[in-house]
Amino acid sequence: MQYFKKLVGERIYLSPKGSSEEEIEKFTEWMNDFQITDYTSRSSLLITLNGEREYLEGESKNTKNRNFNIVDLKEDKLIGTIGLEEFNWVDRSAVLGIFIGDKEYRSNGYGTEAIKLLLEYGFRYLNLHSIRLQLLAINERAHKCYLKCGFKDTGCERERVYINGKYYDKLHMDILENEFEGDYIKNKNIK
Repeated sequence: MQYFKKLVGERIYLSPKGSSEEEIEKFTEWMNDFQITDYTSRSSLLITLNGEREYLEGESKNTKNRNFNIVDLKEDKLIGTIGLEEFNWVDRSAVLGIFIGDKEYRSNGYGTEAIKLLLEYGFRYLNLHSIRLQLLAINERAHKCYLKCGFKDTGCERERVYINGKYYDKLHMDILENEFEGDYIKNKNIK
């Protein structure tokens, strides 16, 4: 599998999302894993190889979104995905989405590193003012990660998402460009 080092960090890099057979198979596996889909509110969906192929091929042609594969820098191994979508260029805002699909890489700071790379890209290269996201309140690991990255809680929709026979609150968070600190992209030319 060939990846392209668009945004390079300490342990990972972000590569433009593609639609190779390897990616299609890996994402189909991940999108049928309750450990991932319960937290993304997609557990009720049936994801087939053909369905994921169509989705990824559509995404690779989409010039509006900025979706990336998260790749281990040493192993050149696909471990997850992250992206910015729902751009509003008047408000200079977008929505962030992420998941670490490879179980070995969860709870080890890879998601935090990917988010910081994407935030720097969003604020310093795309000229965004605000990046927001949504998550289930039950996803405490992700909530802690987002807080560590500088996101602030902005609201809650009570009992908004139904999963496995229960309703869960949906949290809203955002970060503004003046709240973002750090220098994470290692391969940029202009310092």
